Amino acid sequence: MTLTLPTILTLMRIALIPVLAAVYFLPYGWTNFAAAAVFAFASATDWLDGWIARRFGMSSPFGAFLDPVADKLMVSTALFLIVQGHPTAWMALWAAVIVGREIAVSALREWMAEVGQRGKVAVAAIGKIKTIAQMVALTCLLYSVTPAVPPHPTPWMGNLIFHVGDWLLAGAAILTLWSGLGYLRAAWPSLSGREG
Repeated sequence: MTLTLPTILTLMRIALIPVLAAVYFLPYGWTNFAAAAVFAFASATDWLDGWIARRFGMSSPFGAFLDPVADKLMVSTALFLIVQGHPTAWMALWAAVIVGREIAVSALREWMAEVGQRGKVAVAAIGKIKTIAQMVALTCLLYSVTPAVPPHPTPWMGNLIFHVGDWLLAGAAILTLWSGLGYLRAAWPSLSGREG
């Protein structure tokens, strides 16, 4: 198997996951900025690998499999870090909605592929809007939510950036539910045995 540039970028995104977690907990005042920068860079590579694959015809079955796995691992890790740093009921709820939906939709896609109906649960436009809101939200929250380990001072404009991230994450969670219901509606004829 030859590794294409998009697949290499995806593998790099997976390699950045432990870097994100390690940087977040370093006992320095600049680690919130570094964690947000690592996540923002990983998010940019997500867009870039897809663009390169489409623009230059460098898609591969392995890359198509690995890309959503890398995204879900990175997003889940960021959510867990944020909930650990800001353990409120609302933050935990948004994280649970997003992670739960990703697990449910992944299982739904796998099942639909097994019954030969994979095309019915393709990515919708609302999913792309949700992804943008989610990536911006998580970058803001990684910057503004710091672990309770000294010396982590309140970051510059931390409260404002936290509120932007918090509202965007809530919006992303709502869009997550909405798009998840769209996937379920598309798959329902097969799930309910009423296909055809």
